[in-house]
Amino acid sequence: MEKTGSTWFVYRITMVAAVGGLLFGYDTAVISGAIGFLQTNYNLSSAMMGWIASCAILGCMLGAMFAGGLSDKVGRKKVLMLSAVLFAVSSVGTAMPPSLTWFVVFRLIGGLGIGIASILAPMYITEIAPAAIRGRLVSINQLGIVTGILLIYFVNAGIAGLYDEAWNITTGWRWMFGSGIIPSVIFMALLFFVPESPRWLAKKGQVEEPLAILTRINGPQKAQVELNQIRETLSEETGTLGELLKPGLRKAFFIGVVLAILSQITGINAIMYYAPEIFKSTGDGSDSALLQTILVGTVNLLFTIVAIKYVDNWGRKGLLLVGSAGMAVCLLIIGGAFYLEMVKGYVVLVFILAYIAFFAVSLGPLAFVIIAEIFPNRTRGRAMSICLSALWIAVFVVSQFFPILLEAIGSAYTFWIFMVMSVITFVFVWRLVPETKGKTLEEIERSWTHVQPDSLEPQSMLVK
Repeated sequence: MEKTGSTWFVYRITMVAAVGGLLFGYDTAVISGAIGFLQTNYNLSSAMMGWIASCAILGCMLGAMFAGGLSDKVGRKKVLMLSAVLFAVSSVGTAMPPSLTWFVVFRLIGGLGIGIASILAPMYITEIAPAAIRGRLVSINQLGIVTGILLIYFVNAGIAGLYDEAWNITTGWRWMFGSGIIPSVIFMALLFFVPESPRWLAKKGQVEEPLAILTRINGPQKAQVELNQIRETLSEETGTLGELLKPGLRKAFFIGVVLAILSQITGINAIMYYAPEIFKSTGDGSDSALLQTILVGTVNLLFTIVAIKYVDNWGRKGLLLVGSAGMAVCLLIIGGAFYLEMVKGYVVLVFILAYIAFFAVSLGPLAFVIIAEIFPNRTRGRAMSICLSALWIAVFVVSQFFPILLEAIGSAYTFWIFMVMSVITFVFVWRLVPETKGKTLEEIERSWTHVQPDSLEPQSMLVK
């Protein structure tokens, strides 16, 4: 029997779970390349344009609501497989909708898959990962998300370049949505080769199987210690929603919900969903706007890799503070450029890219990391469902009202609203979010219930 765990085994199952994140990013961002063609094809108003862009989010909310509870009953792995099926059905349906109504229906089905993946992929990785590299591994899920976003940007641009504008208006957007069937099938196949979550198995009273999985991850000595800790904390938990409202965990619950909302109302999805339309408003044509959108996706990917490299060294809190402060500055300048009508040239592009970079090293991956870490084993599924439902409600509000805000108050004030939200995020993280790097999930849980949460924080909140 091996004395230490297999790093390759841990990374392999993390990468498979992160394909769920890739589908998440792929399916949410596909609308960015298609929305302009859909608007022309169906003669959409600003309100309808917002609805078409955001309708999938309603499905995300529903998926997030039931995914945690369902995974507590049948397992993390089975529910991830369900998300892959829903992605596949949505890809085929949105490519060949009989009407706009049916397009919305299939986008809602895809949204169910996104909502499930948004919870289950980081939850599964969190429950598999060793404490020392858990932040890095959970951040790989965000790498999957941004890889999916970048991939669909390339796919959208490639499809849009096949023929002329007229073909894109009638047919090209269908190919964009239909392309999602390929990663959906790949994800479904890969899930057959990964184990179930050892913490879920332990919760179901099993001993040998979770011990075998933990042994492959940590080695036999650490595996037995960790399994004992898991069983001990499970025996102390009731697993009810009321447990999350008790002193200690109540603060964790509040942090999880608010951080989920703040990660979205700082404007990231407004830029991701509407990037081509934003760049067109600066005077660029469709082709140039799509290429600049690819640049957005590339920066998002590169700086997510930076977050993965440093999250377990610098900590969650330091990166969140740096990221939210940087986002606020960038949004201030972007709004100023629109206000002063200085949108020609590269000012807007440069600071949108800088904004994306700051988001990618902070709120992008770390909101999911922290939400997946701070809850007890028995209630993690239910708690994450509530937090991620709140996240998707925030995404829906931003996606639905962003084009309406642009029309009503203009680009400058819209981006300044997001700036204010970024400042609020900085203050919230500074005052309330604890540092969790290097702690086992059971140690984090005990810190809420047995000691003051502030004891989790490092002596200095500055990035080391």
